[in-house]
Amino acid sequence: MVDTLIDAGPLLATINRNDNWHSGSAALLRRMDCPFYTTLAVITEAMHLLGRYAGTPGQAALWRLILRGDLMVEHPTQRDLQRMADLMSRYADRPMDFADASLVAVAERLGLNRIVTLDRTDFSIYRLNDRNPFVIVGP
Repeated sequence: MVDTLIDAGPLLATINRNDNWHSGSAALLRRMDCPFYTTLAVITEAMHLLGRYAGTPGQAALWRLILRGDLMVEHPTQRDLQRMADLMSRYADRPMDFADASLVAVAERLGLNRIVTLDRTDFSIYRLNDRNPFVIVGP
């Protein structure tokens, strides 16, 4: 399977059985059966939302995904941080949030173009290296 990024939405949906996207997200991740790259910003967002909607058990489930290596958490470099600032300025009309900017910057650094997301609207507009679209994979 091709290395793939993952956004907070599918993580939340996969873990939270009450989420409308749960069955589709869980089935997709099982079918893809590969480690996914994400960022600390995405993990922060997902932990916050899981705490709100699935409580401590939901947060523990996300920890398990991280600790067993199903989620590869990329930390931003100084260059990534500068790129994120530039991206948030460029897409200010959306507006682009910090987590989305971190995914785009890491995708560019790692040479990844596939992302699992529920946010097709924004990720269909974002461009890698200012020209290439993401390949969006979603339930």
